[in-house]
Formats: sequence, structure tokens, C-alpha cells
Amino acid sequence: MPFNETDLRAIGLTLRLAGTTMALLLVLCTPLAWWLARTRSRWRGPVSAVVALPLVLPPTVIGFYMLVALGPSGPLGQLTTALGLGTLPFTFWGLVLGSLIYSLPFAVQPLQGAFEAIGERPPEAAATLGAGPLDRFFTVVLPLARGGFVTAAILSFAHTVGEFGVVLMLGGNIPGVTRVISVQIYDHVEALEYTQAHWLAGGMVVFSFIVLLGLNLTRRARVLP
Repeated sequence: MPFNETDLRAIGLTLRLAGTTMALLLVLCTPLAWWLARTRSRWRGPVSAVVALPLVLPPTVIGFYMLVALGPSGPLGQLTTALGLGTLPFTFWGLVLGSLIYSLPFAVQPLQGAFEAIGERPPEAAATLGAGPLDRFFTVVLPLARGGFVTAAILSFAHTVGEFGVVLMLGGNIPGVTRVISVQIYDHVEALEYTQAHWLAGGMVVFSFIVLLGLNLTRRARVLP
């Protein structure tokens, strides 16, 4: 068997982390992307820049500052401790929080683009028929933006699967708790276990190719009549 028990635990943890992050991002980023697509506020530019920061910042920088903020002496760490949640670094939910920040633009930007592509006319037409704001959003906007949701889901899931710097800084290397696929590959290489590293790394290459192929096919299907 190409994968040992530790590899399988890392794969399972990675899929759980990516699935949880994807679901939370779709829920949390939808109102933010809608606001960015519709607002004329002067805060639109700064908020867009903050959302895009993970695209240009080294993952270790994000992981370091999140480790400081969530640690026992950090403001968020003190808050979670006061709420009885303990500190989040080196836990699964600490990884989830780091993944939410790290993959944020990969969910917000496709959703924002989809909302902007809809334009003003479909919601306005629904309003003339008596549909309220929530009705217009759920019955008109969301169906028209489904392509953006598919893209956001695929990109945020795939991007989380490929994390390394953030998860290593924030979660360390605890088997079954924070050791994801990328960290497992690193461990194999450090131990000169190149065969096991090849199996995991090759799987990541195949996974990445399938993701990109799926995105291209999805975009082509939206373009073709």
C-alpha cells in the first residue's frame, strides 16, 4: 500500500480542514462580496486591499501574526480563554481560523465578480414585481451567481489543501491534530523517505491538475450557449 497510517491520517485531516474552511468561507464571504460588488463607499478600496493581502503576503507572515494574536498573551487568545475555549494555536480550529484568513480572497473575489456581472437590471426587475430585498437576493441573485459560487468553492478548497506555511506556524506538526498533507510531505523528505514523499506529492499534482481542468470546463460551460 503506497500510504501508511500516518499518511492516511494526514489526508483525512487535510480533507476535513479544506471542507470546513470552504463551507465557512462561502457563508461568511457572500455578504462581504455582495457589499463590495454594490457599494460606492470610500471604504471599498481599503477593504478590497485587506481581502487581497493573503495573495501577496508570505504565508509565514500570516501564520506568525495569527500565532501572536491567538496566543495566551494576544488579544484574541485572551478573549478565547475568557470564553472558556482555551487558546487556538496548535489545535484543529486554530488551523481553520488560519485557513479562513489565508484562503479569503479565493472565495471573495469569484463571488464579487459574479455579483458584479449580474448588474442592476435583474434585481430591479424583481423589485418591480414586488419582491423584497431578501427575495431578490435568494431567488434572483444567487441562481445567477451560481458559477461564482462553484469557482469560489473549488478554489478555496484546493487552496486550503495546499497550505504549508500558515499551518506549520499556527498548528505545528501534531499527528492527527495539525499534521496535514503538506507537512507530512516535508516530514518524509526530512527523513529521506522519498518514496512516500513521491506518492503524496504526486497525488497533490494530480489533484491540482483536476482542479484546474474542472475550473476551465466550468468557465467554458458558462460561456457556451
